[in-house]
Amino acid sequence: MNTDIKVNWQQAQAARSLGNWASVIQCLQQLIGSKKEGVQEFARSHLLELAIDVLVFGDFHERWEIAKVFPKLGQEAIAPLLEIFADEEAEEELRWYVARILGEFNHPSVINALVELLKTEESEEVSAIAAASLGNIGSPAIASLTDLLAEEETRLLAVRSLSHIRRTETIAPLLSVIQDPQVNIRAAAIEALSSFHDSRIPPVLLNALNDIAAPVRREAVIGLSFRADLREELDLVNRLQPKLYDFNINVCTAAAIALGRLGTDPAASVLYQVLSPITPVSLQIEIVRALGRVGTQKSLEYLRSALNQLEFSALWQEIVTVLGRVEQPLRTKAAEILIELLSGHPAIEHENIKSAIALSLGQLGEIQALHPLIQLLASDTRVRLHAIAALKNLAPEAAYQQLQQLASNDLAPELKQGIAIALQEWSHE
Repeated sequence: MNTDIKVNWQQAQAARSLGNWASVIQCLQQLIGSKKEGVQEFARSHLLELAIDVLVFGDFHERWEIAKVFPKLGQEAIAPLLEIFADEEAEEELRWYVARILGEFNHPSVINALVELLKTEESEEVSAIAAASLGNIGSPAIASLTDLLAEEETRLLAVRSLSHIRRTETIAPLLSVIQDPQVNIRAAAIEALSSFHDSRIPPVLLNALNDIAAPVRREAVIGLSFRADLREELDLVNRLQPKLYDFNINVCTAAAIALGRLGTDPAASVLYQVLSPITPVSLQIEIVRALGRVGTQKSLEYLRSALNQLEFSALWQEIVTVLGRVEQPLRTKAAEILIELLSGHPAIEHENIKSAIALSLGQLGEIQALHPLIQLLASDTRVRLHAIAALKNLAPEAAYQQLQQLASNDLAPELKQGIAIALQEWSHE
């Protein structure tokens, strides 16, 4: 045996006797990563035993680290792992880790063991990681998982396993359960199918928009939100509009997000129509975000109208925040809307909204905001700090020069004090 290998092995054995599993892991990593002759043969006969001990006796973090080692030990690791896995008396966390590790091995015995567990396991956490592990194994597990779809008790876990396998071979088995009586199975199947750009999928998603179960409708809306390439072909704006008025608020919210992703003026129009005082606050806020995501001149006009027509401070603040995230070429328009607010809109009675305006103007980087930001220096401490940060971000040299010029003018006391504080901030840099 190579001397270095022997030393590492002795260190590992000493650490093992003390229960110092972190040191055992370190030794194992050194041995497995070594390029020296004899290490691989040595690993086959000795290292697996140490790795199993760490897995059985280590804490959560040590198990997490040793899990990365097992795939490097080769298929010899499968048999002892399966033995632990089959022990129903073993600690649940330990079996969870074993199931996770087994997902790294593409071997018939592993697939069979994981499939059998899905049929009988009572622990939801262990079943879930087994399903994920089968998904990680991928194509070789598809046939076994398809067989599990035939049984009501294992159908949901089989669907969840198939959803982890992003290969076209899973489309047919998933399509076979889209009319299943169980809501969670239909929803899981729709969610999994949505990841495929396949001609069989869009009709399924459109049909699922009218499912009696809200979780299924929501998954259908989410799936269609990623098909902007079929926007006109499927008439998605008109298909999704009714979902803004769904009985379930989660479906409404998903519809707002979906229409925002479509990025068109017609989508912005149907979103704006839902903004009203009687609309749930959470949906109003999601619609504002969606209008910002649309990113057209029209959508910004709708945000401007909402500022003037809806009297709700949380909504005003959300609009201000959204306007600060607008990209070119709409930044000038967004800055204009924010500056308008500073001219007497009720929103500026709220210091938090004034702070948000300052922050958004700084993010937009439009020079026209220089004077309005300087005027905000007359506000309270929090607003002033945001205004100073915005000025530095916007045009630091021009802002400093203008502040110096204004400092000697006859100004309102609050503004004069704010300018003096701002100049001090510059001098500290």
